[in-house]
Amino acid sequence: MLEHGGRLRAAALRYGIPESDWLDLSTGINPYGWPVPAVPNEIWQRLPQDDDGLHQVAQDYYGTISLLAVAGSQAAIQALPMLRAAPTRVALVAPAYAEHVHAWQRHGHEVIAVSSEEILHVDADVKVIVNPNNPTGKLFTRDELLKLHAQQAARGGVLVVDEAFIDATPEHSLASICPRPGLIVLRSLGKFFGLAGARVGFVLGEENILLQLAELLGPWTIAAPSRHVAMLALRDTAWQHMTRAALPLAVQRLGELLRASGLTPDGGCTLFQWLCCANAASVHEQLARKGILTRLFKQPASVRFGLPRDEEQWARLAEALRMINK
Repeated sequence: MLEHGGRLRAAALRYGIPESDWLDLSTGINPYGWPVPAVPNEIWQRLPQDDDGLHQVAQDYYGTISLLAVAGSQAAIQALPMLRAAPTRVALVAPAYAEHVHAWQRHGHEVIAVSSEEILHVDADVKVIVNPNNPTGKLFTRDELLKLHAQQAARGGVLVVDEAFIDATPEHSLASICPRPGLIVLRSLGKFFGLAGARVGFVLGEENILLQLAELLGPWTIAAPSRHVAMLALRDTAWQHMTRAALPLAVQRLGELLRASGLTPDGGCTLFQWLCCANAASVHEQLARKGILTRLFKQPASVRFGLPRDEEQWARLAEALRMINK
């Protein structure tokens, strides 16, 4: 199992700080997430129903007619390599969300890690891009991805685009052009909507790919309460517009706070700032000893900072940054 952000219980045990006393900036999840109402009792007692309306609501939100609801985009990441006969040559941007590499290697495929520049030109049957990238925040333009997809499709290849962090900037998404041969787009409600615990995601692609995935994943992949909440969140356009306006201001504030503390970000997106530096482990450790959890990466040595939730958390982070040795 790979390590991920949000491991508060492990951090609490390691540093002797109660779990309730931590400021968790390690996940990149929107701290101002969609406000979940009470779920009616009868929904908890139902088996999930594929015809409950979630499919249509998601089609409207993503602007496509061809998608499959899955238990978070992680479910699709793990399953997609099983649809290709090994050995398939797979190119992925590095650094990026490590589960992609792990999943393709686990099923016997030849995986090559390349830079964001090299991915546009390297020869591979499957290319996987996280857009915007996690953790660097690198954003490929629609034109770059459309050109890359055309190249892949012309040779019978596949482009997989993981758009887990793109909801705040939907103008860069490829969702609305799906389905197209050789294009698979992954979406999630975990980051922008702040609904990581609901485990709801979508695969956008050709019908034959979706049918294979559905058969592989089986029935009832998403719990009925999660489906209910997802429908409400995807319909709430007022909240979406408000949040798309607020997040850039919050991440700009985070960048300014880091720079004022002598830590200049090297990248990021609307939900996090990324700092690449030789002493990343020291920065992470010093903050952890103050009950602030960041996401540490070893290759390259770097730290990702998510957004504080309220003024008390902003002040706590500012004070901690002032006190650490850079």
